[in-house]
Amino acid sequence: MRIIAGKYRGRRLKSPPSLQTQPTSDRLRETLFNILAPRIEGARFLDLCAGSGAVGMEALSRGAAHVTFVDRSRKMYALIETNLKLLNVRDDEVEVVSQEALDFLRRRTKKEAVAFEIIFFDPPYAMDYDDVLDFVGEHATQMLTEGGVMIVEHDRKKDLKEKFGALQRYRVLKQGDSSLSFYEGKAA
Repeated sequence: MRIIAGKYRGRRLKSPPSLQTQPTSDRLRETLFNILAPRIEGARFLDLCAGSGAVGMEALSRGAAHVTFVDRSRKMYALIETNLKLLNVRDDEVEVVSQEALDFLRRRTKKEAVAFEIIFFDPPYAMDYDDVLDFVGEHATQMLTEGGVMIVEHDRKKDLKEKFGALQRYRVLKQGDSSLSFYEGKAA
């Protein structure tokens, strides 16, 4: 795995030790960031179910102001920390959390936390996505800035709903075995 563009371009990252974690391919990451290019500079980015953290690190490389990495696995937490050290990322640019995605989101809504411009959600393909998407949809004004976007990576064969609370899907991109569904917050 490598960083594709930006200030860390070409830098290699350590990969997850097992096949249980399937990192977002370089090609899909490149496509994702080509789409996000106008939004990324100075953005607050949430990498939810971060795995190795490659997507969030790509966001940092391309100019995101701050990235929060969340993964339930302690091994992935350690891998993210290792990859951030390899890149010499400053502590004030990142937060790394070892917690279930939904638990993290619930905790975040209980405090006055700054909303994200971009949320990238890439859970294990076998996971039920609806609980997390319903929660973000119900709390969209706390989770996403006005004009913010949530991107969900999922199996190409899995069809996600068009709407989760205030989240409305506006684009689906299919590439290989994966799809990216793009949602934005809409008034209910």
